[in-house]
Amino acid sequence: MSIQQDLRQLKTKQKAQADSAKKAADLRAKEARKRADAAKAEQSAARSSSLSQSRMKKGQAARALEAANKYGKDASALETKAASYGAEVAKLHAKIAKAEAAESQRAARQQAIAARAAEQEHRRIAQQLASTQQRVALTESKAEKALRALSAPKAEKLRILMLGASAQGDLRITREHTRIRRAVEAALHRDQVDIEVRLSATTQDLQEGIAKFRPHVVHFSGHGDEQLISFENDVDDFHEGVVVTASAFASACEATDQPPTLIVFNACSSAGTADSLVERFAPLAIGMTDNIDDGDALSYAASLYSSIANGQSVGSAHMAGKAAIELAGGDYELPYLAAAPGIDATAVMLVKRPPETRN
Repeated sequence: MSIQQDLRQLKTKQKAQADSAKKAADLRAKEARKRADAAKAEQSAARSSSLSQSRMKKGQAARALEAANKYGKDASALETKAASYGAEVAKLHAKIAKAEAAESQRAARQQAIAARAAEQEHRRIAQQLASTQQRVALTESKAEKALRALSAPKAEKLRILMLGASAQGDLRITREHTRIRRAVEAALHRDQVDIEVRLSATTQDLQEGIAKFRPHVVHFSGHGDEQLISFENDVDDFHEGVVVTASAFASACEATDQPPTLIVFNACSSAGTADSLVERFAPLAIGMTDNIDDGDALSYAASLYSSIANGQSVGSAHMAGKAAIELAGGDYELPYLAAAPGIDATAVMLVKRPPETRN
């Protein structure tokens, strides 16, 4: 449960505690009035010289005392309930304080990691400054070759490596992969798509998936930030996860003879990471410009891969994913498609139907 959910629950419990305490106080006031009425009636009965008048007053006293006892009983029940709400409020206060402290520690660690990554990147740029022109020429050459290759893809199955990481268990990773697989299985060219899913993904899963599966598309579902990606540790309990830089992720994806064509980050605030990968090696990359709702992320991914498996271009599939979010009433401007120089996303077809053969 998130801190915001805990805060909402705390507000609800505090209101319930206050309401119960107020109702109990009102009942105690009524109880006191009834007991006073009973005492007054008893006194009147004792002073009365008329037997009938005395009996009438005693009856009034008995009824007032009975009502007072009922008010007292109901007030005790409400006071017990208010005390129970008070205990829950105290627990929620402690839980929220603990979560806020953990969030502060996590933010501090991420800042430290980002600072180290920035320092490493600065040194790398300084070391490679002398060969800048050569690398630019090589990048342009690769882009031209990639464009020619992407315009006429090989008639082979599209391989999609899907990585899911939610170390704290707060994201619907399994649901996302299920919706994507169903969307592909219902598509026109479903037989031309192979999907390998690695849930609770570690950095080792990333490297092994790149080396063994040789994916055309790498899809990451989980937590992210500008230039940071969170994988899991190989443990059986919820934990903080392993944060890696966009540069490290790019190095893992690039360490193969056939680097992926498309990288998809279905993670919050990952547009900067997508730009970094395109600048580094990837023809196309997708990220999110800000925090995205879990349901919107699922709708975008399912529609994206459904369109790709139906033979649409990456550019059209990206627009279809945004349209799915808009149709559901979500923030459709969050998904962001980055393309390398010379790459036209509307001309990139990842699924090509193999030619039919005659017997």
